[in-house]
Parts: sequence; C-alpha cells; structure tokens
Amino acid sequence: MLSVFRRLNAGEAVFDFIGHRKRWYWISAVVLLLCITSFVVRGFNFGIEFDGGTQFQFKATTAQPAEVQQVTEQAGADVQNTPQVVGAGGTRSIVVKAGELSATDQTKVKNALQSSFGQQVTVEAVSSSWGSDITKAAIRGLVFFLIAVCIFIAIRFEWKMAIGAIAALFHDLLLTAGIYSIVGFEVSPSTIVGLLTILGFSLYDTVVVFDKVDENARGILGGSRITYSGAANLAVNQTLMRSINTSLIALLPVAGLLFVGAGLLGVGTIKDLALVLFVGLASGAYSSIFLATPIVCELKEREPKYKALAKRVGQRRAAEARGEAPAGTTRRQKAPARTGAAAAAATATKARRGRTAVADEDEDLLDTEAEPATESEEYADEPAEAPEAPAPAGRGAGSSTPRPGARPQKRPAQKRGGGGRPSAKKRR
Repeated sequence: MLSVFRRLNAGEAVFDFIGHRKRWYWISAVVLLLCITSFVVRGFNFGIEFDGGTQFQFKATTAQPAEVQQVTEQAGADVQNTPQVVGAGGTRSIVVKAGELSATDQTKVKNALQSSFGQQVTVEAVSSSWGSDITKAAIRGLVFFLIAVCIFIAIRFEWKMAIGAIAALFHDLLLTAGIYSIVGFEVSPSTIVGLLTILGFSLYDTVVVFDKVDENARGILGGSRITYSGAANLAVNQTLMRSINTSLIALLPVAGLLFVGAGLLGVGTIKDLALVLFVGLASGAYSSIFLATPIVCELKEREPKYKALAKRVGQRRAAEARGEAPAGTTRRQKAPARTGAAAAAATATKARRGRTAVADEDEDLLDTEAEPATESEEYADEPAEAPEAPAPAGRGAGSSTPRPGARPQKRPAQKRGGGGRPSAKKRR
C-alpha cells in the first residue's frame, strides 16, 4: 500500500480509471436509479420555508414527540410530520410543524402546549406564497450557476469538457437529493446553501483534473506513443492524491458536525446543512475522477484525428509486442546506414588513388618476403662476404648511380652455398 502511495505521489499511472469507465457508468446508473425511485416513492421532507405553515417550539426535558403531537392535534392543528427533538440535556427542545393556521388557531394551540408541558412556546408562521418564492429563487440560482459553469469551461478548455463537467454536477445534485429523500432530513434554506457549496467544490475538483488532462494531451497527435485516454488516465492518477487530500480535509470538519453535533449532541438545526455538505463533497470528488474525465474521453475519441492516433498507438504496441522495431525507429536508423556506406566508398576511392603510389613498394616487400628459416639454417655459419668494388663514375649502362626520379633498383639476392634462402638471422 505504501508503494502505491509513493507511485501516486511520483505522478505514475497506477490505476486504470479510463479503461474501466463502463464499470463506473454502471455503478453511477444504479445509484441514481435508487435515488430517483426514492423521489417517486418517499418524496421530500420540505421545511416550513418551502411548504408554508406554522411551527411551534418549546423546551421539554422529558416530553415525548408522540405526546406533543397528540396535544397539538387535539387543539385543532394538522400536524404534518412527527415532532422533532432538537438538542439534548437542558437545551432539549421539541419542534412541531402544522399547516397554515389563523391567528386565533395559533393562540389556541400555543395555550394547549403551554398548559400541558408548562413551558413557554414560540410560534413561527410562514405563508405558502413565501415558500414558493424561495423555491423559484433557488431554481433560478441553480440555472444561472450551471450556465456560468458551461461558459467558463468552454472558454477555458472546450465544449466537450463543459459537457463532462455539467454531467458530473447533475450527478452530484441527484445523488445528494436522493440521500436526502432516503434519510428523510428536512429540506430547508440551509440545504440550498449547502447544494451551491458542494457544486462549487465539485467544479473546482473537475477543473483541476481537466487542466492536467489538457497539459498531458498537448502534442500527442504528432506521435504514436499514447492515446488521448492514456493521457487523461495519467492526469487522473497525477491529481488523485490532491483530490483525496482536499476531500479528506473538507470532510473531517463536516463529519464532526454531522455525526458529533447532530448525532451525539442532538443539535438538529445543523444536521440538514451537515448532511448535504458531507454527501456533496464525497460525491464531487467521485464524479470528477470517475465520470467527468471518462465522459470527455468518450467524446474526444470519436473525432477522426484521435481515432487515427489510437490506431497508430495500437500498431506501435503490436509491433513492440512482436519484438519488431517501430516504423519511426526504422526510418531513423537508415540515415546512419547510408552514411556508413558513403564513408566506405570514400575510403575505397582513396585506396585506389594511393594504390599506384605504393604498388612498387609493395612489390619490393613481396620479393623480399620469404618463408621462415629452420633452426639449423638460422644458426649456421655464414661465409664472410667480400666488399663490393665501387662502380666507376658515369651515366652508362653499368653505372650504379640512379638518375633523379628513377625507380630504385633492387639489390640482387645474396646466394649462399647450396642455393638456399637468406637466413632469418640475416633478414632480421
């Protein structure tokens, strides 16, 4: 495991994310199908800010939600959901949500709760029209955000990457909303704020990966070593540790709010915000790696130039698997071969030119070359040779003085008794 982290820190391609993209598509499709099913079957637990109505809240250290609901309904109010317990110990409170009530009915329910549990009750009334305005404003803000994201990524990178980023954002939205529907947490204005926050985080992580993909893909069309998917997979591996570290640092405090604050301490006012942040941050890190980049690769590799690149890369790898030299390497090796042939031809020409000048000397060397003498001949006593008499001066036929520029005459071989060759000792 440590070696894997070292390789990831070194920027090596450890995991094949792009090659297994269909697996991630199926996993995401199954999860989103469960979320959509929950939308239809369970729906959402909208807060009073969206549905409108009346909310009663009071401190109750021992009162149970069922008792509070019974008293509220007996007072004439229509309780929409089971009363919620907020806080713990001395700060424990119960929140009851009912439909829209007139001022007289609100006072009646308030007095009934105060007389039954002996605590001061606070009342908050919200009209349905105000909740509708909040919903419309949230939808408008989401649409404007998505349009701005498309424009930014299309200008910064290209429109195919904008499609991948928007697909990842919709995945995060549907997954977070599905978890809210399954768990049954209340959808409040804090939930909308959390959604916009996690969309921004998901976009940030996606842009970081896209920037590395764009950097790795520069100039690959001119070669045959790596495909676009290979460059993208390397980029995902190179940014994986950064995504993990960023996500963990963001998730730790959110997990503290969700599991410690809302779960152990019972602070219900922050659980809706904590849940959307926790689910959204984890989903944003997942979608930027497993969805956004693979979708971009699907779109890019449908282009003819990237299809041709993938074909060249496949041919090169097949040749390397067979032990053959790639085509580019063969062409590069031809130039040195031609240079060597030219050098050999030049050497032969020089040899032919100089052969005439050394021919005479070679003949002399060949004439004087003899077989090696035997040991008896090498150490045999040789008779003393008489000194030659000086030749008379002159240029006659018997003159021993050569003309200037004339070929030097060969000395006659010295004969020994018996007509043998000169001894090796003499030749040395």
